[in-house]
Amino acid sequence: MTRAFVNWSGSLSFTPAEWDEPADEDEVRALVRRARDAGTTIRPVGSGHSSSPLVRTDGILLGLDRLAGVISDDGRLATAWAGTKLQALGEGLYDAGLAMDNLGDVDYQSIAGATATGTHGTGLGFGNLSTQVTGVRLVTGTGEALDIDADRNPELLPAARLSLGALGVVTRVTLDVQPRYELHRRSWCAHLDWTLDHLAELQHTNRNMDFYWYPRSDQTQIRVINRTDEERHRPGWPDPSAPDGEPRQSQVGPTHRTIPRHRELRFEEIEYMLPSEAFPACFAEVRRRIRARHRRVAGWRVLVRTIAADDIWLSNAYGRPTTTIACLQNTSLPYEEYFRDMEAVFRHYGGRPHWGKKHWLGARELRPLFPRWDDFQAVRRRLDPDGVFLAPDLARLLEES
Repeated sequence: MTRAFVNWSGSLSFTPAEWDEPADEDEVRALVRRARDAGTTIRPVGSGHSSSPLVRTDGILLGLDRLAGVISDDGRLATAWAGTKLQALGEGLYDAGLAMDNLGDVDYQSIAGATATGTHGTGLGFGNLSTQVTGVRLVTGTGEALDIDADRNPELLPAARLSLGALGVVTRVTLDVQPRYELHRRSWCAHLDWTLDHLAELQHTNRNMDFYWYPRSDQTQIRVINRTDEERHRPGWPDPSAPDGEPRQSQVGPTHRTIPRHRELRFEEIEYMLPSEAFPACFAEVRRRIRARHRRVAGWRVLVRTIAADDIWLSNAYGRPTTTIACLQNTSLPYEEYFRDMEAVFRHYGGRPHWGKKHWLGARELRPLFPRWDDFQAVRRRLDPDGVFLAPDLARLLEES
């Protein structure tokens, strides 16, 4: 069938030559082989939450919605179909007495899409969602099914855990899981100066911590999350070190119901991952520029989170503790001039762009940011020798002109 694709925010729309939703892996293999034989491209798509054009193609768009559900678990690892939405995955794991270690701010994404683009939550001790991946099964550019984990093709795992859909169509994802647990989320408001003064303390004394900055008021919303079975042992509990008299919110529940937030309003977003030591200076410049140049149009907030370092080749947190700055903008408001100005600041301080959000970098600018870039490219050419997955937008990101 042929119909227009429109992403979650509405900023990306295109009509592929063909849009297929295979029901099993055999159908995926047949589609990839047909695309290869025809000399066209094929791109997998999950929920369409990403605002970058990673999925755009004038060839075949391969939807993952019918490849959904938890396949198996053994109390330590769980395997799910690639198109499983994070919310449904959380419920399926919960019913089995299990939970993921951490999640991002929304649960609209599919597990394959979220891990392929480096979706992340927050917390000094937690990597992005891709770090929870212990194995994948994918269909390569030649139409063959390939298992990649610690026992089978382990040399490919650092590339496959976060692959931008460039190595093949992921059909199954295996995750490191743990027994389910309850979390307590609390939030309160404070002036930005207070938040920055107490930021290190808040980050080190809470399991998860992030904050929103509202440029027009210079206020922040601080959010902290802790396990209920651990917080009673924390000194000073239950009162957080918040300014007296500020309004607070509190919620208790399992991981998948407590960490993600429901989003009614649609927005555009640019997010860069910075070396944590560069965050104070970078944020100070972001604050100065927004207040001096963009306060009139910056109708939304700025989000700050942390990610632990990892060894995944295309991860934005590869090799360094990372602090992220994300600028959000309502879809009804202009964003490009604002975001491009912020991108210049982020790049000056060594930032790496979030793969699933707005940015304007190509392969020439990206290659120096990722020490294992050439290793990933070698794996990509090995698994997709004919460039079946290399649609023009992906080629702009991965191949220098």
